[in-house]
Amino acid sequence: MKKTMPVNPWWAALTVWAVVNAVNVLQTAGFLSRVVTGNLALNHALGFGIMAVAIPAAVALIAFVRAGAGWRQAIGPAVFLAFVALMIAVEHLWPVEFRSPPRASILAPYLTLFFGAILLMGVPMFRMDRRLWLVTVVTTVLLLGSMILAMARGVG
Repeated sequence: MKKTMPVNPWWAALTVWAVVNAVNVLQTAGFLSRVVTGNLALNHALGFGIMAVAIPAAVALIAFVRAGAGWRQAIGPAVFLAFVALMIAVEHLWPVEFRSPPRASILAPYLTLFFGAILLMGVPMFRMDRRLWLVTVVTTVLLLGSMILAMARGVG
């Protein structure tokens, strides 16, 4: 197996890599803010950053589709865009509390799309560039660690 593998267009793959790492860092900060402040105010503000990176994700998705890059490249940004659409719906258009108490009918697809998008955007980089993939592994571990900490403190 090669250490790197070319992808067409490479800039779109790098864009998706930047998106997944931005999401990981933003949500890590969001979980840590819950621990420090005990509320979701900063976490909600950081959510606008997550929504903003949907724009480059959409541009990358269009580039993958136009270049015929295949479903393995396109599925990550597509799932991320589905997550952002659900996020906008349940947090802004038709606000509903689904975290506490947990509403499985919303929470399950929300978390599935969120973590599915991270996985599906991150995994393709394994075959393209292992060093960049390792950065994604580190930011994902930070995300999971901050989530576990927030849950342990009762603010997850």
